[in-house]
Amino acid sequence: MLVMKFGGASVNSPESFSKIADLIIEKTKSDSRIVVVVSAMANTTDQLQQLAFKVHPNPPSRELAMMISAGERISIALLAMALSLKGKEAVSFTGSQSGIITCENHTFANIIDVRPFKLLPVLDRGQVVIVAGFQGVSKLGNITTLGRGGSDTTAIALAAALGASEVEFYKDVLGVYDSDPKENPSSKLFSELSFQQAIDIVSSGAKILHPRSLRLAHKNGIRLVVRSFNFADQLGTLIGAGIERSLNTIYEMEG
Repeated sequence: MLVMKFGGASVNSPESFSKIADLIIEKTKSDSRIVVVVSAMANTTDQLQQLAFKVHPNPPSRELAMMISAGERISIALLAMALSLKGKEAVSFTGSQSGIITCENHTFANIIDVRPFKLLPVLDRGQVVIVAGFQGVSKLGNITTLGRGGSDTTAIALAAALGASEVEFYKDVLGVYDSDPKENPSSKLFSELSFQQAIDIVSSGAKILHPRSLRLAHKNGIRLVVRSFNFADQLGTLIGAGIERSLNTIYEMEG
């Protein structure tokens, strides 16, 4: 079982979905059970929020969540289409269809349970599962969004629920650095980090992963690999080497 996560920078154009499809197909050669979590295309969520605030200066949070969650649904459908074109069967799922159960906070929800029952038959058939990150459904049946770092958190929560021991994050950089490599060409790339080291780095301003998602991965004993979607053959940064998978998975997020 492998969980792959692609952020907005990796789905910044229609053409990028074809490239991601190639990466996924290559992974299926070594692992037949693949779950892919996808963010909205670059800037889509911001554009949807701006549109909402043009209509209402303080939009109802339920309707705002309903609107901004559309970005991820676009991405999952496009990726499934890209895979289909290359002869690989895939099925896309929204957060609610995937069983991401949250609290009632519409736009900054915490995950309280994961029930991925609809995903299992698809995986058993050897098809790729594609899940919309950043979103879930409350116990009352309302669409919710997870706030900053939500798609990363989705990937880790699904890995915990499905028994995956590792999540691969594909970024527009080679891995985790000691400073922003786009601003500092001499920045150092880390090959390996503990969870605490990674949390310290992102807490100081790095935007590679959100501390929230790192804490959940640590709690559930899930290794993380951060690598470039442009240079996927390079090793990137391993976070949590040697950690043992937790047998008592806890999905509830810290505040």
